[in-house]
Amino acid sequence: MRSEFTPLRAGITLLLALALSLGMVACGSSNDDSTSSNEEGGSAGAIVSNPKNAKVSLTIGSKNFPESEITGEIYAKALEAAGYKVKTDLGLGSETIALKTLKQGEVSGYPEYTSTALESLFGLEPGEVPAEAQPAYEKAKAELEKDGLTAFPPTPFSSANAVGTTTKFAEKEGLKTVSDLEGKSESMSLYGSPECRQRIDCLAGLEKYYGLKFKSFHPVDIGLRYTVLEKGQADLSILFTTDPQLAAEKDKFVILEDDKEVFPAGNVIFITDQSTVKKAGPDYEKTIVAVQKGLTLPVMQELNARVELEKKSAKQVAAEYLKSAGYDG
Repeated sequence: MRSEFTPLRAGITLLLALALSLGMVACGSSNDDSTSSNEEGGSAGAIVSNPKNAKVSLTIGSKNFPESEITGEIYAKALEAAGYKVKTDLGLGSETIALKTLKQGEVSGYPEYTSTALESLFGLEPGEVPAEAQPAYEKAKAELEKDGLTAFPPTPFSSANAVGTTTKFAEKEGLKTVSDLEGKSESMSLYGSPECRQRIDCLAGLEKYYGLKFKSFHPVDIGLRYTVLEKGQADLSILFTTDPQLAAEKDKFVILEDDKEVFPAGNVIFITDQSTVKKAGPDYEKTIVAVQKGLTLPVMQELNARVELEKKSAKQVAAEYLKSAGYDG
């Protein structure tokens, strides 16, 4: 991660608090019974410890990058607040390693992405992965259940590829959506990962489904995707929707809306095994679903920025999130 990014402004933290509070209000409080359906969303406010959960031990894992570790910590702290005995085993490795660890019973569950699960774990092509969160979740859950596993409903945020540019360039060219590139892309350069040419959520999809042609496409290392924009080498660059730079420098960069919903959904789903669900009882899923409701896209960008740019630990950032959102009473 490049070190020259400016420190996060106080205003961003205030926006985080506002976003979280709005998220909590939206949750509502339809039922305080711990056996209520996850669709009811649980009650807004602090997570209440249930003494019955103390007999259940859980180990929450994550993959080996900041966003996964942050969500893993958030889930772990929330479950601990609900009364479970919780340990963490973060930074497990790739999705194949994390899934293997879950199947071997070394962890009780871990956060995964719908797109990653369907593509990497179950062999679907990117074009076969739904762009909307709920259909992608249902498809992933159905695949997981074949192996005795399951997944809880997805997060509000989706971590996915996106077409990005500078705010200055977007305003100059009148760009808000990917479709706005029609008739203009022929004079623009696009930078993306080396595999971008073949991916639906990259150049291949932009050409096939949006009918776009670019003046040039240049492969670029993932760590340079913002550098090429800053230096004026690229007009457009393939970014990630949850990049910390989009919070730290929100006035400088912008992502274009995937208005045709071509790019696969990358919402986080908590994968666990069905035996643990039965053992842990209704508070298990209820707590996971409730605590992630504040994880909107701007909030996840901000949490990533705190870890990747401010160099805070995932554990510290998770604790800040629970406190700001009102889950930590």
